[in-house]
Amino acid sequence: MKSYMAKPNEIERKWYVIDAEGKVLGRLASEVSKILSGKNKPIYTPHVDTGDHVIVINADKIVLTGKKLEQKKYRYHTGYPGGLKEISYDRMVKEKPEKVIELAVKGMLPKNSLGRQMFRKLKVYSGSEHNHEAQKPEVYEF
Repeated sequence: MKSYMAKPNEIERKWYVIDAEGKVLGRLASEVSKILSGKNKPIYTPHVDTGDHVIVINADKIVLTGKKLEQKKYRYHTGYPGGLKEISYDRMVKEKPEKVIELAVKGMLPKNSLGRQMFRKLKVYSGSEHNHEAQKPEVYEF
């Protein structure tokens, strides 16, 4: 019996809508990364992008557990000497709530060209409206 390897031209991609209101950030991000990579499908192949498109709405109503609301920091480096910048979770949610979910999901995807291809299928919106009705997305519950 031969094992099945999915081919890129045979993959059917669906669109899913996930409502982030009241969901915990890490649990939501892990579920979204599974869908983006295709691990929720029986045809999953590690070297082929078999995942679906995901639309996350209400990104500004995501929840963190414990004291992370006050203690969580996002760090990045500008590339200049002494250029380490730090932004608190509170400030990030007020300025760019979509970026919080994007960073959490991106950290759970592979760090290569395949991971970047998967990440492009993620759309995050802070409100409850999105402009992908033409793709007929299904509501995804977990």
